[in-house]
Amino acid sequence: MTSRSKSLPDVPSLSIVIPVFNEQDWIGRSVEALVTSLDRAGWPAEIVAVDDGSTDGTPKRLVELTEKFGITVVSQENAGRFAARLAGIRAATGERVLLLDARVIIEPDAFLFLKDQFLRHPERKVWNGHINVSTDGNPYGGFWAGLVAIGWRRYMANPRLVSFGADEFDVYPKGTGFFCAPRELLEAAARSFESLFDDVKLASDDTRMLRWIAEQENIHLTPEFAATYNSRDSFKKFVKHAYFRGTTFVDSYLDSPGPARNALFAAMAVGVVGLVIAAKFPKTALVLVLLGMVAAGAVARRAGASQGQALAVSKLLPVFAASFGSGVVRGLFLALKKALSR
Repeated sequence: MTSRSKSLPDVPSLSIVIPVFNEQDWIGRSVEALVTSLDRAGWPAEIVAVDDGSTDGTPKRLVELTEKFGITVVSQENAGRFAARLAGIRAATGERVLLLDARVIIEPDAFLFLKDQFLRHPERKVWNGHINVSTDGNPYGGFWAGLVAIGWRRYMANPRLVSFGADEFDVYPKGTGFFCAPRELLEAAARSFESLFDDVKLASDDTRMLRWIAEQENIHLTPEFAATYNSRDSFKKFVKHAYFRGTTFVDSYLDSPGPARNALFAAMAVGVVGLVIAAKFPKTALVLVLLGMVAAGAVARRAGASQGQALAVSKLLPVFAASFGSGVVRGLFLALKKALSR
């Protein structure tokens, strides 16, 4: 409905951009929750969904959502999430653009909080949403929630209103799955984007952009601006996703000094040593793996993860390490390939 794109006095006009690829089961729930939150805030907004060449029932669901809510749909051949987001940003007309993933379900009062912040604190221009990972009956979601608790324990152990710039970029959670910024800033960040890989489909489509934004404006984060992410729910999808994340991690941090790159190098060293031990002393390697599983669960619990999440970290760590590590190897190969071609 066109009235959703009308602005309110003193409140920035808002566009929501949702890149979507084969998410027939989630795109409807995401848009429904989005509209509910906007209506509770009394904040009209433009909704732009970008279909990145879906091959399932997603296009049909988007037609239904267009008829029901008046969303705008942009269709393109499959080009990856970065290209889909960029297409959506270019189609958006709002002063602020909120990037949202199809598996992210916004909390009912999220936009009420954001609207109040724009009215009371217009200097707080950039917001990263607080993401809760759905873990009900899903050990794979529990694993990711536990991993987040470890990696970003400075915030996750005590969620509160914080802001961070480039200097603290590595130690706070962030991502374009639920992220709001001025449209011009997002466009400039997209223009600055350059991957270490030739294939942008395998690139880190969010971390490199967000780091550039953090150099211009502080990014704000609070549990009052929240949503729930629904992760993959099968072993096959978990392995595939971990492999992909290993590759994008290389693109995110290989050329950026800081804690994340240090962790990458340390993990690579541990992996090499582990392979050597496994080849020469397989029984010792097995014992070390079991000890590592127990230790990882204990660290996750200490970092604030629930008992179930910590258990998921312990159980799935070897699978994740193998999949993610393989992705890292692929990422290093792709980065080297591009560097040598210059």
